[in-house]
Amino acid sequence: MPERTTKAPAALAILALIAGVAAAQSAGPPAERVVREAPGEFQFVRLAYTANQYGRGGGWGRGRQMWQTDWPDAEHHFAKGVDRLTRIEVAETGRILHTLDDDIYDYPWIYAVEVGYWYLNEQEALHLRDYLLRGGFLMVDDFHGTWEWSLFVASMEKVFPDRPIVDIPESDEAFHVHYDLDQRIQIPSRMYTYTGETWEKDGYTPHWRGIYDDDGRLMVAINFNMDIGDAWEHADWPDYPENMTALAYRFGINYLIYAMTH
Repeated sequence: MPERTTKAPAALAILALIAGVAAAQSAGPPAERVVREAPGEFQFVRLAYTANQYGRGGGWGRGRQMWQTDWPDAEHHFAKGVDRLTRIEVAETGRILHTLDDDIYDYPWIYAVEVGYWYLNEQEALHLRDYLLRGGFLMVDDFHGTWEWSLFVASMEKVFPDRPIVDIPESDEAFHVHYDLDQRIQIPSRMYTYTGETWEKDGYTPHWRGIYDDDGRLMVAINFNMDIGDAWEHADWPDYPENMTALAYRFGINYLIYAMTH
């Protein structure tokens, strides 16, 4: 996919994705592809957490918590994309679970946003570690710059003090399980449409990092200096670039299918 920025309706982004995976679609007409009620095969799970001292003022706008950023539009648009672009049965509504909620074990894929502002205590870290080592998958997103990275790592090191954070290699199945993600660009927040800048703070370079278990399975997908959730949330904004929205869907779907098959 070309890396040039194009301003086009989000419908073109979805159509472009559909064209690339037509062989994997249901034979029925679009009207028969109804998003199922919970539980389905996939239900979007957003991780609720306690904010650190820097994030306790809440998220941007409407007095939200940091973990609520882009909720519920991001999960709504992503669920619609998964339903249209795969054969996975998708629940219509998402769930919000806390790190100590035992229901977390029922879901292979969970999503956490603004993790530069999270704080995990020892009990939460232990519970999250147990979930991940049992086969769970965590996708983290929307944090930027060296300062937020340091705050993210401070809690993640409680989860895995003995496991390094590494760059995900080009050959990893997470980049090829459904789409071949050989070309990657920085996926920005909606502010790009106003400023023309893809970065925030000093997060000029995007990074795809991860944490692996002893068998080489990716447990944590770390999307650093990017805002994939915004690309989902604003998929129907004519001014949000089509190529960035398309890539955000592809990353999310690859992570999801990887989590459900590994």
